[in-house]
Amino acid sequence: MDTGPVQLILYDTTLRDGAQQEGISYSLADKLRITRKLDEIGIHYIEGGWPGSNPKDTEFFAEARKLRLTHATLAAFGSTRRAGIPVNEDPQIRSLLGAETRTVTLFGKSWDLHVLRVLETTLDENLRMIAETVGYLKAQGREVIYDAEHFFDGYKANRSYALETLRAAQEAGADCIVLCDTNGGSLPEEIHRIVADVRQSITVPLGIHAHNDGELAVANSLAAVRAGVVHIQGTINGFGERCGNANLCSLIPTLQLKMGYRCITDQQLRRLASVSRYVSEIANMPPDPRLPYVGRSAFTHKGGVHVHAWQKCPESYQHIDPAWVGNLARTVVSELSGRANILEKAREFGVEINAEEVPAILQRVKELEKVGFQFDGAEASLELLLRRARPDYWPPFELIDFHVLVENRKGRGIIAEATVKVRVKGEVMHTAAEGNGPVHALDLALRKALVPFYPPLAEVHLTDYKVRILNGGAGTAAIVRVLIESARGERVWSTVGSSTNIIEASWQALADSMEYALFLQDPRELTTGG
Repeated sequence: MDTGPVQLILYDTTLRDGAQQEGISYSLADKLRITRKLDEIGIHYIEGGWPGSNPKDTEFFAEARKLRLTHATLAAFGSTRRAGIPVNEDPQIRSLLGAETRTVTLFGKSWDLHVLRVLETTLDENLRMIAETVGYLKAQGREVIYDAEHFFDGYKANRSYALETLRAAQEAGADCIVLCDTNGGSLPEEIHRIVADVRQSITVPLGIHAHNDGELAVANSLAAVRAGVVHIQGTINGFGERCGNANLCSLIPTLQLKMGYRCITDQQLRRLASVSRYVSEIANMPPDPRLPYVGRSAFTHKGGVHVHAWQKCPESYQHIDPAWVGNLARTVVSELSGRANILEKAREFGVEINAEEVPAILQRVKELEKVGFQFDGAEASLELLLRRARPDYWPPFELIDFHVLVENRKGRGIIAEATVKVRVKGEVMHTAAEGNGPVHALDLALRKALVPFYPPLAEVHLTDYKVRILNGGAGTAAIVRVLIESARGERVWSTVGSSTNIIEASWQALADSMEYALFLQDPRELTTGG
């Protein structure tokens, strides 16, 4: 009788393995917030950390007891007892029990190299360490997930001993045995073959824990599922040590939408993209726009031929409906664009563009990108370009000239001073300001001129400033591209400038930023007469 799709068990280790990524350091509050978010999307197990290894993880389990999780089971992580120490006397095992989690994930050595040269003990003692620790934790009423660390490398080096370590865990009562590609160097065909072999002698459910050092963590995990594993370990966004872990944000939709397995509900799947962004923000890591499924660029269309076909038939250039994972389709405009890109962006921005206006706009985009502009990451500048093509466009201010001076003044050090002359609503404003750099001085001088006419600009602030050299072979005469990110409250936008003169490029991006802020405040500022 058909019982429907096979249910896979998702095990998230973002809070431990993910925290081992360079540049990530979660606070206690961060870990609790991520735990709640993972629970909301239906993750079955959340590995909270290694109690006893640091005060934060110990405190996490104490605080996590207060959480009311609806889907997830918390797991404490630790190792087998140390060599030569009775299991009930090992402080690390006591800390595991002290976490008071129903589930304990225990790792042990499968590779004889690690046993002999890292642990510096005997192969027989390692087997006792595995069996005694698993058995002791089971006797304390815990569900035990056994992570066979370095299993695939161990199998390839000494198959019989690697399998013996698994049998030691199984016979001691392990509820699930997870095969780990800890160094991340295995290939999918190896994973499939070895998992299939393991299934001949191990009867408890099997899992997979893959690292991404060969950029195959997702592929290896999928191969393991094909070979019969039912427990999948990974992290949100693939966070993890070195090159990271298997990315659950890729694994979950692939397993569910393409391979027919059941992981989480369709409603939970639609929250995947937002969870990806949420975890990135909590980790203080910029969201990767190129992540499959959940990245901002995952369903972004740039080439003119692509956009033209996508508008007629979305599936012609999209492998799934982005809404299934909570993402959106987008188009961007560049020198590769066609008429369809312009019309689609105009529709997205709410700009009325006549068909006869499109060729001129497209030509202008291509001219600007030829001299270094790029609108992919500066959509505020692109929107302004489209609005400036409208016959009713009226600039809220016009540059007459500016002057920037940088001096090393005795007793004051490096000083930047800018003067700006702009026309605002028929008046010529001539202002000056000092700043800690030329762009800062320009910004302050422009604000002095504009804020009396447009007070909301006082609330706009620059949040990021990037400079990129476009033709490094030209040395100091190279073209530079400047990207400025600005914000007012929760609204954030990006603008671009490009020139062989970094100050001119900065002015272009800065002026666009101010003009776009005025449009956000009142769209009438960009129409005839203001």
